[in-house]
Amino acid sequence: MRRVVLLVAGLMLAVTACSSGQQAAQNRQGQAGFVSGNGNVSVFAPADRKPAPELTGTTFDGATWTLSDHRGKVVVLNVWGSWCPPCRKEAPDLVGAAKELGSSVQFIGLNTRDNDQAQAKKFVQEFGVPYPNLYDPSGKALLRFRGQIAPAAIPTTLVIDRSGKVAGRVVGEVTKQTLVGMAKDAG
Repeated sequence: MRRVVLLVAGLMLAVTACSSGQQAAQNRQGQAGFVSGNGNVSVFAPADRKPAPELTGTTFDGATWTLSDHRGKVVVLNVWGSWCPPCRKEAPDLVGAAKELGSSVQFIGLNTRDNDQAQAKKFVQEFGVPYPNLYDPSGKALLRFRGQIAPAAIPTTLVIDRSGKVAGRVVGEVTKQTLVGMAKDAG
C-alpha cells in the first residue's frame, strides 16, 4: 500500500511539473532568452563613455524617430516588452521620471519581441506612457547596442548624454529616483 501511495504521489508530481512547465512556456511566448536584470546601475565617467549606435525606427503612431535628431539633449532609452513583469513594474517610475524631467530630456521606448503590436500599444495606453516608442519585434534595433545592452536583459535603460554617448545604464528594473538622478548627471 505504501508503494502505491508513493507511486501515485510521484506520478502526480511529474504531471504537475510537466503541466506547469508547458503552461509557463505558453505564457512566455515571444520571450525567448529573457533574463531579468537585478537593477544594477552603471554610471560612466565622461572620458569612459562610448558612443550610442545610430537608432532609427517607426513609432507606434507611424512617425520616424532617429536618435541623432536629439543630439544636444539627454536621451533616456528604455528597452521593454509587454510580456515582461519587471517592465510592467517599472512603467509607472518611467512615466513619473518623464513627467518630472519634462522636455529637458527626450525619452524613447524600444519595444522588443512583442509579436503583436496591439499588445505593446495596450501596454503604453494602460500605463499612460507619454513618450514615443519604437516597435522592434525581431530585436534587430536592439542588436545595434551590442556591448552596451545584452539582448536578453529586458528591461534595460540607457541614459545617453548630450553628445550621444552612453552616460549610464540600468540592467533590470529602474526607479524614478535613480533615473531622474542619472538624467540630471548626464546633462
